[in-house]
Parts: sequence; structure tokens; C-alpha cells
Amino acid sequence: WKGDRKCSVSMSRTGGRHVAALVLARGGSKGIPLKNIKLLAGVPLIGWVLRAALDSEMFDSVWVSTDDDEIEKVAKCWGAKVHRRSPEVSKDITSSVETIQEFLRKNPEVDIVCHIQATSPCLHPSHLQEALKKILEDGFDSVFSVVRRHQFRWKESCFLSGNECTTPFNIDPRRRPRRQDWDGELYENGSFYISSKDDPLTDSLQGGKVAYYEMEAEHSVDIDVDIDWPVAEQRILRYGYFGRGVSLMFCKVSGCLTDGRVLLSINGQDMVSVHSKDLAGIKKLQKDDVEVRPHDAVTESLTTKLKTLTGCEVMAVGEEPLQEVQAVMEKKKLDWKDVAYMGNDPTDARCLSLAGLSAVPADVPVEAAKYTCLLGGGAGAVGEFAEHVLLQKETAKCQMKQDRIDRLNF
Repeated sequence: WKGDRKCSVSMSRTGGRHVAALVLARGGSKGIPLKNIKLLAGVPLIGWVLRAALDSEMFDSVWVSTDDDEIEKVAKCWGAKVHRRSPEVSKDITSSVETIQEFLRKNPEVDIVCHIQATSPCLHPSHLQEALKKILEDGFDSVFSVVRRHQFRWKESCFLSGNECTTPFNIDPRRRPRRQDWDGELYENGSFYISSKDDPLTDSLQGGKVAYYEMEAEHSVDIDVDIDWPVAEQRILRYGYFGRGVSLMFCKVSGCLTDGRVLLSINGQDMVSVHSKDLAGIKKLQKDDVEVRPHDAVTESLTTKLKTLTGCEVMAVGEEPLQEVQAVMEKKKLDWKDVAYMGNDPTDARCLSLAGLSAVPADVPVEAAKYTCLLGGGAGAVGEFAEHVLLQKETAKCQMKQDRIDRLNF
């Protein structure tokens, strides 16, 4: 699965310059092993920033630079191209600048590079859109993200000698300002650094005519060590970007749409039962322009019956559904973030892990799923997941509407 989604950037908008997003994702994380693809709120960590970059529609190409096979697979599944970095820039002591420089040497067509940190999962498309305008329209050479903080800083001292005292950096202790009377200070939050290739990336991430883009505190999340993970998960559930919603849902027939039983009649016909809640959920998805594709190793007669009952084309798949599912996605030019998947078996685990939204019925939990239904297979689980999918779509619409309001007013 190539996962190479074509980015819709007009040449007039970029002045004929190639704008690339680049996420650095080395496999050898010391604090959290394979941190870049560890699931955060049900999505691989790099998936959050790749989704924001692709949906910003500001880039001619979106890349992940890595030295790891698993990270490469996840990156491609989420719609990114992969720059396979050399061993020389894959060491613990390698700087981000050195890695970006190698990427630019291997991709000379890139004129502007946006280095996005994989550890900043609350990034929104609007952040990238507004920041890039400072280069594309306002003439700056480099832009980086900051957050405003109201913190009093003091000089570090060695008290062991007994004669060195600490002194304040940014306040007068006798005139401590109230928060509302102080503008605070700007700190790099590490979400992204955007640079024109002609100027800055010689020895730093900022150079030439420099500007900053101020992000809200609730979107300034960084993950370095294990203790950051649960905090980031709670923050992203409230302030993260969940995409535009899915447009295609795959659903296992046996054990999800049905309870897994095949009933045999006296005359030898196979029969299955489908819950009315599941049929209603499928109809709601179709009404909201979400295509539903039931799939299983089912007989031709049962396929015809299910098509008549649900109005959906039923796919025949083998024991491992991944290949058939990806073939449909490739034909429709969709990425995994555009797809929902419901399964009930360990063979579904790969699809459950990769899909933007995924679920299992209550009676067959699979750890790879992002959502576990309260209802069982054949007892309304599909309808329950359909409601979850529609809720996420509505949330995404509200987020995009709010982003437009924010850009118009601030």
C-alpha cells in the first residue's frame, strides 16, 4: 500500500515553490521505545500530525524521515512518503538540522520545508495554514511555533558553597505582577519549524527574516517521557484534530453484522439474522455519504441476500482481509484516516490498528481497536459504531468551522 496521497496545493498559492512537510521519526527513542508509532488515543503518534498536515492542503508533499521498517509502514498507511535516512543521521547525537539537510540534498525540488515534530499531537491544519502564510505571503524566511507562558524564572545556583544566592531573570520580587497585568513570555513549543531552503538550514532552524506563530496553550503538547503520555491523551481527546471524518466503513459480517451463527432451514437454505438497529445505523451512514462495505468469506447466495437487506456491496475476503481492504482504498484513492473498520477477530487486528476509526463488538474485544462497543455482534454493535462514526464526523465539521472563525477574527 503506497499511501501516497496527492496534496492539493495550487502553484499560484505557493508562487511556484515546492512546499514539503517533514516529520522526523527515528526508531531508537530512549524515553519511550518506538514512541512515534505508539497508539495515543487510538491513533499512532505520527498519525495525528500527518492528518493535520495532509488536511491543511498546504503541501506539495508530506514526508516522514525514518530509519525503522515499522515506522515506514505506518507512515505510508497514513498517506506520507518516506525518506529513508542514512545511518550517518540516525545516531543518538544526530541533530534535527543534520537530518533535514540530508532530506533536502536528496530532494532538491523542495523549496520550503516544514519540520513538524511527531511529539506534538494537538496540531491543527489551521496552525500550519496560518504559519505558512507568513512565508508565502508576508515574505518571511522562517517561521516557528511558540506558546505564551506566565512563569517567573530564577537563576540556578550552587548552594553547596554557601555563598552564592539566586537572582531573578524576569521579575522584580518586590513588584510581582498579576497575571492579567503581564503579557508573559514566548517559548518555543516545538510543534513546527518552517524554513526557506535558500536561507536558514545551514546551522539552525531559524534564519533570515524570522517570524513566530503563537499557538494556544491547549494545543501546545509535547511528549518526551512516559509521564507525559496520559496527560497528552486527555488533552488530545479534548483539543485534538480528528480529521474531516471517514467516508468509507468496512464491516465484518460474521460476528459483527450478525451474531456469527448460520441457521439451516429444513430445505437446506442458509439463514442469518440482522438486527434492526444495525440496519438503521447503516442507513444513517449512507445518508451522511459514508459508504459501507460489509465483508466476509460468505456464499454467493448469502451475499445477494445481504445486499438486498442492507443496500451494500458485500466483499468476499480471505483469512487476512488487509490486502482486499487496501485494494478498495487504493481504487478510491483513500488513506487509512478516511476509513472506519469494524472487526471481531485477531486477523482483523492490522486493519483495526490502521483505520482512522475502528471498533469491535462487546463480546469479542481485540486490543487493536480504538472503540469497544457496549453491544454484542448481531445485537446492535454495528448501529452503535455507526453512531460513533457520525459523532466523530460532526465533531470534525465543528472543528473546521471553528478554525475558519478563528482565522477570520484573530
